[in-house]
Amino acid sequence: MPAPTPNRPALPLRPAPRLDALLLAAVLSIAMGNACAVPDGADAELVALINRHVEAQRAFDQPALRAITADNYIEISPLGEVDSREKMLSFYAADKRREAPAIQIDEPSVRTFDQSATIIARLTYNIGTEGQARSVAMRASYVARKLEGKWQLISSQYTPIRPPKP
Repeated sequence: MPAPTPNRPALPLRPAPRLDALLLAAVLSIAMGNACAVPDGADAELVALINRHVEAQRAFDQPALRAITADNYIEISPLGEVDSREKMLSFYAADKRREAPAIQIDEPSVRTFDQSATIIARLTYNIGTEGQARSVAMRASYVARKLEGKWQLISSQYTPIRPPKP
């Protein structure tokens, strides 16, 4: 996810063949300490795609984001704004890079429908330092399509999760 701005709170590699994607997801899970657990089977490939997407956003990695998203990708921000793929990619320009918070991805729910799938996960952002740390969570919904054997994201939507009232 991008770093916080007035219009966008902080968010959440090229897709690889199936085995490579599973290995990459496992390595990222261990190395990042913030990726969600990868389920078994076909769902693992899609959860790995989400992990790569979030990490590419954190790293401001435009080439990876371009590879992960379809040409007609659209994103709905936590504020309800609809961003085209090019607008989303422009947010991750090298000159706009800033420190991104640690992100924990959990509660993945994957549903596949032949050559398309929906993936829903909770993204928790750990913002600030130890003395002033706080967590902000949102629910992310993704739609992916499989074209020529490769999964790509065609849309995402981020919905803030309100903290419980005291």
